[in-house]
Amino acid sequence: MIATSTNKQIVLGVWEYEDDEPPVGRFASRRKSVFAETYNPEEDEEEEGAKMVHPKSDEQRQRLSESVKTILLFRALDKEQMADVLDAMFEKTVEAGEFIIRQGDDGDNFYVIERGKFEVYVKEASGNDTLIHTYDNSGAFGELALLYNMPRAASVKAVTPGTLWAMDRQTFRRILLKSAYKKRKMYEDLINKVPMLKSLESYERMNLADALVPKHFSDGERIIRQGDIADGMYFVEDGVVRITKLGDNGREVEINRVPAGGYLGELALVTHKPRAASAYAVGNVKLAFLDVEAFERLLGPCMELMKRNIDDYEDQLVKIFGSKTDISDIR
Repeated sequence: MIATSTNKQIVLGVWEYEDDEPPVGRFASRRKSVFAETYNPEEDEEEEGAKMVHPKSDEQRQRLSESVKTILLFRALDKEQMADVLDAMFEKTVEAGEFIIRQGDDGDNFYVIERGKFEVYVKEASGNDTLIHTYDNSGAFGELALLYNMPRAASVKAVTPGTLWAMDRQTFRRILLKSAYKKRKMYEDLINKVPMLKSLESYERMNLADALVPKHFSDGERIIRQGDIADGMYFVEDGVVRITKLGDNGREVEINRVPAGGYLGELALVTHKPRAASAYAVGNVKLAFLDVEAFERLLGPCMELMKRNIDDYEDQLVKIFGSKTDISDIR
């Protein structure tokens, strides 16, 4: 029996790798009792400081960094989370003919290929093994069994000697599931603080939270320049943002500071007006950015209602800033 591309997706599950590689995997140790467990990030009481660290030489860390930089699964992680990934992964060399994982076993590890050729087999009802994919010196496998608590859906065999980087099941979940869950909750909480967005449905706020992009700025770096076209709004995750405005003498005057948990530029999402003030980082600042295009794409049906309500919102801001000309669209 020859497996088609459709068969491959049904057997292995669909995971949107850019190269359409099937995700499968794990090493030789067997665990038959944990795949039925469920994982709830809210119930994970693991201490934040309890991180898995496998010491590496500078040369190993550089090789690992090169191996993981194209893995789609890691692209949404911030710098701290990527550092956790590099710390948690350990190197494993394999020999030709060695089985990395076997179909039906429980998932213990996730793997990234540094070098080597690996074949993926699925056992059919007839008992025959069907070759459905070949990895050639790149790729990753093994996450589905860890993400969805399912047994391995295929076997992976080394065709040549090779090197893999592995991450254990518990660490994989903490970094990729718990961290993602915590970030979404934090972003939703930030969005809930914006009066203009409070009327959104829960799923709409969740979609916006998923659209936020992390940005980092160093001390004194300009985030927004007065007069520029407004392209989105910012939420302050960590640090403080200093707001300035050009005075009559052409000098910038500080008018406000936005601490962690605050936001700036929200009117840009609806009015698209030029920036009425500038913003600078005070110390190292971590922001979450929501661009206008993503906002309109996700909330297109709501835009007209929000535009009708924007005058009332601006009136509320006038009470704070004194006049419409003083509204900075940054608070």
